[in-house]
Amino acid sequence: MQLSSRPSNYEYLIRIAKTPKKQVLTDTLLETLSIIAFKQPVTRLEVENIRGVNSDFAISKLVSYDLVREVGRRDAPGRPMLFGTTEQFLRSFGISSIGDLPEMDMLDVEELKEEAEQEINHKLEIGT
Repeated sequence: MQLSSRPSNYEYLIRIAKTPKKQVLTDTLLETLSIIAFKQPVTRLEVENIRGVNSDFAISKLVSYDLVREVGRRDAPGRPMLFGTTEQFLRSFGISSIGDLPEMDMLDVEELKEEAEQEINHKLEIGT
C-alpha cells in the first residue's frame, strides 16, 4: 500500500517542505553555546569538563544551526577539533564581534560556582 497526495497539492506540499524549520535553542544548547562563545577556541572535551556531561549532541546541533563551526585543531595528541562561533551567531544575537560579549566579573563567577555547588548538594540530599 502506498500513500500519495493529489497532484493539485504538489506545489503547496513543496512550499511546506522547503520552509525552514524554526531553530529552538534549549537550555542545554544555550549553555553549550555560551561556553563556546566565551572560551573559544575550545575543544569538545573542554566543553564537557565545564558542563559535566557529554556534549556531542549539543555541539552537533549548534553546528547544524550554523552557530558554531570547527575553527581548527589543537596541537595535542589526537589533534582534537577546536570550535568557535560563526558570523550567523553574531547576526542571530545582534553582536558586531566577539569583543562585544560582556565581561564576566570574577565575583559573578564565584557566585555561580557556589550556586552550582549548592544545587548539586541539594540534589544529592534529595537522592539519599
